Amino acid sequence: MSMMKAQIIEAPEKMTLKEIPVPEINADEVLVKVKLCGICGSDWSIYKGWYASEKLPLITGHEFWGTVEKAGANAKGLKVGDRVTVDLCISCGTCYFCRRGDGLLCETFTQLGIHTDGGFAEFVKVPWKNCYIIPDEINDYAAAFIEPLTTAIQASRRMGSELGASVAVIGSGLGIIHAQIAKLRGAAPVILIGHNKKRLQIAKEMNAADYTIDINEISDSIAEVKKLTGGVGVDYVIEAVGSTQTYEQAFAMLRRGGKLEAFGICAEDGYASIPPYEFVLGEKKVSGSCAGIGNDWGVAINLLKYRRIDPSLMYSMVVPLGELEQALKELHTPGHELIKVFVSPEATQRIML
Repeated sequence: MSMMKAQIIEAPEKMTLKEIPVPEINADEVLVKVKLCGICGSDWSIYKGWYASEKLPLITGHEFWGTVEKAGANAKGLKVGDRVTVDLCISCGTCYFCRRGDGLLCETFTQLGIHTDGGFAEFVKVPWKNCYIIPDEINDYAAAFIEPLTTAIQASRRMGSELGASVAVIGSGLGIIHAQIAKLRGAAPVILIGHNKKRLQIAKEMNAADYTIDINEISDSIAEVKKLTGGVGVDYVIEAVGSTQTYEQAFAMLRRGGKLEAFGICAEDGYASIPPYEFVLGEKKVSGSCAGIGNDWGVAINLLKYRRIDPSLMYSMVVPLGELEQALKELHTPGHELIKVFVSPEATQRIML
């Protein structure tokens, strides 16, 4: 029996590097040899027991790419050695929501690395239909950024900003990419709000926004946004932090008739105070998105291939698989300056990017 190394969350705050059998695939699956897997905020939430704790023990990690190690008999268009990225969303295709085209709301919705074993391992099995071949023009680090990019693409679709519309983004992590996509769609102005000076500087170097607001220097971000929009407020706001306080701020900086795109995930028992009056007489709107799905992967690949999006300045480091737990903690240490951290089953030491 072939064995592999994998980081397994056995219980909240208990992660163990283990030797376990390499997954067996069926005719409709592919075995992927993991090359890189990015660390996401949801990986921390699962590790802490805040999310999907009923699925433990679990191998997390969903921002992965790798090479095809073995393909099932029914797999088409894939061969051993192909570089692939994988849509983590698995929908049934037949429930009420799937038949409406709402696969993200599927009644049996499953995500690789969140509800079933993912990419913080040497190998992972995936449905062949969820695989997308990675073009040669996309380097290894950008390949591990495809999944995060799909989430921003899906949020942008749901938000539906128009040419010349004003957009504010709260959060300077993946919020940088939300801002950049808004600019690609012709939004003007785009305003990025955050507190981490290094991240805001990177956003400026990436030309992601027309204005950046550092809340350490400007305490009233709502007033500043209104000042930048002639006292009206923005047409759209993306909340990309996951805090009840910033959701309240997001709603307040919207113009009348504006739309809030909810992206940041709050605790299940967290509640924001939003006056229903504003929904009626202010005609404000809210929509949400939780992940990329389907052709969001094709769009993300094209944007990276043709360098409409270049996230390279956001890459912080690569760590060996055995240092995953330590890296998770570092990413949640106050004052850290890390943005995107990748995990490599093949690395033997850290690589600073």
